[in-house]
Amino acid sequence: MDARQCVGIGMTIKPVKTAVFPVGGQGTRFLPATKAMPKEMLPVVDRPLLQYAVDEALSAGIERLVFVTARGKGALEDYFDIARELVDSLKAKGKTAELSALEATQIEPGRMVYVRQQEPAGLGHAVWCARHVVGRDAFAVLLPDELLWNPANPPLKEMREAYERLGGNVISVLEVPAEHTHRYGIVAPGAVDGLVTQVKGLVEKPAPGTAPSRLAAIGRYILQPEVMDVLAAGKRGAGGEIQLTDAMAEMIGVQPFHALTFTGTRFDCGDKAGHVMANVALALEREDVGPAVREWLRTLRL
Repeated sequence: MDARQCVGIGMTIKPVKTAVFPVGGQGTRFLPATKAMPKEMLPVVDRPLLQYAVDEALSAGIERLVFVTARGKGALEDYFDIARELVDSLKAKGKTAELSALEATQIEPGRMVYVRQQEPAGLGHAVWCARHVVGRDAFAVLLPDELLWNPANPPLKEMREAYERLGGNVISVLEVPAEHTHRYGIVAPGAVDGLVTQVKGLVEKPAPGTAPSRLAAIGRYILQPEVMDVLAAGKRGAGGEIQLTDAMAEMIGVQPFHALTFTGTRFDCGDKAGHVMANVALALEREDVGPAVREWLRTLRL
């Protein structure tokens, strides 16, 4: 039997064609800006956070984009729509560069699905809200406020390649300082093969000094549809919320489960400092604004 048909304990490797973006959070850490703007629309240089995540998904061959939204998130839908008046105005003025910049925001009709999360019950609940769209296929989950920057090797593309070899479930991880492990879902590691680590267990936000490793889940997942069955039970975990980490932990030992260490730069854009750092770092890589930003940084007395 072909390896794509039978892996580990006999699981079929189902192609990953759907990505879920949980974007229903209130963004309270960025108030007052997020009073009127979804946090996923906060810009990094000249593109919103969500655009980076969508581009990453498309580069990995994702065909269907599922946005799990909430009240007040209408700007997300408008962003990926065609702004006809703006397009016509730019065409009339011959502004081809600006028109080109808009192309990435115009997703082919029918590829985007919007689902409402009607209560803020945790990441696991947000993912579960997409169950009818996902169906019984493997799917990806991307958290847009985790900006994982590696243009040469986008993380979800690397994860998909690992998934096609290993099957089961694959998550992206990064080694964090021991004093920060209480902020993350942490992997209990098994065998290690290069950047791939077998996952023996997962602990959501372990108490200081109790973490099984320093490998933290960082907002990218390829999961089997059975995780939806676990989430359907509605078990509450840390913070009284339905935690995706807890549901994934129940899959370990039942299905293959691996972690792929991310090799690029991670920016926690759910944090103000992380968002500022992302803007500076990505600006420095740009030919149009990089020189000016670099020159300005030289003038600072740091």
